[in-house]
Amino acid sequence: MSKYTMPDDNQLQNNGQASFTVFGVGGGGGNAVEHMVQQGIRGVTFVCANTDKQALDRLTAPHKLQLGAKTNRGLGAGANPEVGREAAESDEEAIRALLEHSDMVFITAGMGGGTGTGAAPVVARIAKEMEVLTVAVVTTPFKFEGGKRIKAAKAGIEQLTNFVDSIITIPNDKLMSVYGNISMQDAFKKADDVLLHAVQGIAETIASEGMINIDFNDIRTAMTAKGHAMMGIGRASGDDRARQATEKAIRSPLLDDLRLENAKGLLVNVISSESLSLDEMSKISVIVEEITDIDEAHIFYGSVIDEKMGDDLHVTVIATGLTLDENAGEEPEVVEQPVPSVNSTQPVDPNLHTSALNSQKQSQAQYQENPIRSNTVPEQTKTKTNSIQDYLKRQQNK
Repeated sequence: MSKYTMPDDNQLQNNGQASFTVFGVGGGGGNAVEHMVQQGIRGVTFVCANTDKQALDRLTAPHKLQLGAKTNRGLGAGANPEVGREAAESDEEAIRALLEHSDMVFITAGMGGGTGTGAAPVVARIAKEMEVLTVAVVTTPFKFEGGKRIKAAKAGIEQLTNFVDSIITIPNDKLMSVYGNISMQDAFKKADDVLLHAVQGIAETIASEGMINIDFNDIRTAMTAKGHAMMGIGRASGDDRARQATEKAIRSPLLDDLRLENAKGLLVNVISSESLSLDEMSKISVIVEEITDIDEAHIFYGSVIDEKMGDDLHVTVIATGLTLDENAGEEPEVVEQPVPSVNSTQPVDPNLHTSALNSQKQSQAQYQENPIRSNTVPEQTKTKTNSIQDYLKRQQNK
């Protein structure tokens, strides 16, 4: 795909296009922003905020904010989220000023430490008060980092979800399991790429004119669905490119624990040359509808013509309002096991952000008519299973 360059900040504010801010909080968030800055992405306001002055000084982002400078003297939060929270609250007006002209903000942080865990929810709260569309992109700790850090990350994410419109959670352990024995640096780069592709994909979808356009209000409708969100990208060429690209997009390794049939919002953007046919668009929509409840979800399709694509076809899928698949990666018999504690080493805790799930489990008898929620109704009684893995298995058996 050709390199995409967004317009400058002043152009965005004057030509009616949406204004984007990427706000990195803490060390992990700052590194993610730095990755985007190094890629030369323009037209986005980049902000890095940290309690650690030395870490902040190493970054090249144009806007940097030292949190709690008067209280902790730039020495960091000492892995204490409370210190991070208090530092952010002490600089609330500065944060507000940095978000003043934003239509949409991506808040990125590594959860489990002090600054990211404690300060990111403060930034999200301020953005919500300013009515800025807010998406969080956060990572969870590796298992070897210990139960205390994992517990802190889960608590921070729970606070964060009270204020954001959608949240993309990237389990570091899953990155390692998917990509094998790669270096730590490469593993973190994979996580940083998720943020880069999310920002670039959404911005490109809005800014590019095509046969079928998605505008910022479509993005807002989809992203305000609340809950988990995920993004997948697929690219293919040849006679079967539509199917291959779409399946690559929905086969994102970070989607394994999410159930797309419960998606409340879905954005599907296709980039190709003028060779894109109606039959190919139909194939893409059929695959999407195979795994989505089309009667309930807000589904937006976009199609952008770019002659530089040649024979390649590029599909971006952004799904929002998702729920976690409680049985992902487990054998059927474990459904009767209790919900994992906050010290569980599961990469994504099924209890995250879904407090209502506990009450549903405790009053199971009230929901016997729902085979998805009931432990006593076998899964095979469902007329159709819509998880990504189920869909791909059906394709393999054809």
